[in-house]
Amino acid sequence: MKVPISTAIAMAFGLIVLMGYFIDIPILITLRDIFVRWAVLLMTVAVIIGIVNLVNVHWNKFTKDPGENPYSIILLVAFGLTLIVAGFFGPTSEWSLWIFNHIQMPVEQSLMAILVVVLIYSAARMFKDRFNLISVVFITTVLMMLILAVPWFGVAIPGLQGPGGIRSFIAEIPAVAGARGILIGIGLGTIATGLRVLIGADRPYGG
Repeated sequence: MKVPISTAIAMAFGLIVLMGYFIDIPILITLRDIFVRWAVLLMTVAVIIGIVNLVNVHWNKFTKDPGENPYSIILLVAFGLTLIVAGFFGPTSEWSLWIFNHIQMPVEQSLMAILVVVLIYSAARMFKDRFNLISVVFITTVLMMLILAVPWFGVAIPGLQGPGGIRSFIAEIPAVAGARGILIGIGLGTIATGLRVLIGADRPYGG
């Protein structure tokens, strides 16, 4: 009986929230706002549980074999210092911003640099293993965008760089169109998943 009851509860709450956005009835709008606030509260609790679990896992790894898990203690120390600084001085204080600008940002930039190397390697492998028109167009576009990213010797090449150039055209029209297509696909997938949950076809909450 647990699965039908949980399915009925999830469908009822989901339909009430959905109708609250499309039907202008005060009671539905009030219930929608209450349920959304509950959802935000539950998400916050879930994040806190995730943080506690993360700390617990790395603490257990460090206490079992400190010599083999140095990154665990680094994570724990960094998390503790950041929590103390942000909690005591505030998230927008000078010390909190120093941590963000001098630790968080360099780490993110390093990860982005690694990502660039991985993408270049993957593009080279694709060009080698799947040599066709699509791969040629892809590699040519990537190289063109990289080469034309900055002016050569401080001078923009007419027709290629600057407003109205080929690089601006690629960045503003085909790239934006592709990004919007991906976002539309994500939105449609999200809607389809939500509808499957509402009609009880998927039951991630009931096992």
